[in-house]
Amino acid sequence: MLTSVDTPYADTRADALSFALGLAPLEALAVLSVQIPGGPAVELRLLGASHQVLVAADGARGPNEAAFSETVACLPGDPEPLPGRMRASQGGWAYDFTATTVTHDDDAAFGRAVRDLLVRLDGREDALTGTFPGSPYAVTALALSAEPLVFADPSPSTPPAGRTGWRTWHAYPQTREIVMTRSRLVSER
Repeated sequence: MLTSVDTPYADTRADALSFALGLAPLEALAVLSVQIPGGPAVELRLLGASHQVLVAADGARGPNEAAFSETVACLPGDPEPLPGRMRASQGGWAYDFTATTVTHDDDAAFGRAVRDLLVRLDGREDALTGTFPGSPYAVTALALSAEPLVFADPSPSTPPAGRTGWRTWHAYPQTREIVMTRSRLVSER
């Protein structure tokens, strides 16, 4: 889903991003809810200050009953900076996160990279892309990972284990930076 947002974005460069796990749902400019067949409901949330992903608890009707939340955004106070890599456990999930920032040498290379991203995500029902005012390359995008999202443990004595993943992209025309994140959750139950 592609949406044009009328609100100026609050984050304007990669080093303004911070990271938090376990936050309650923040006010979103756009939301895409995806029910993974045989798995949890996932809510991809586009914020004026970047993104938030909520994953529903087992048996919950939607991500508002989230067992897990990831927020990458300009957060108030003294939040944690965006890590390059981290692992954690939250809400019955084992979590793995990586973030990379690529800075392009010129506007043309940056523009091509953003256009290529928009083409790759165009028409995907499991992707949310927002463009912000001021530049066609001021973009935040979230998409469920292309890897298999749910798998069953081959051992019949063990209940099925769920796996969910997503990727995000945050493009900053002022600095020609693109921050790319990759997240994966594996059920600990």
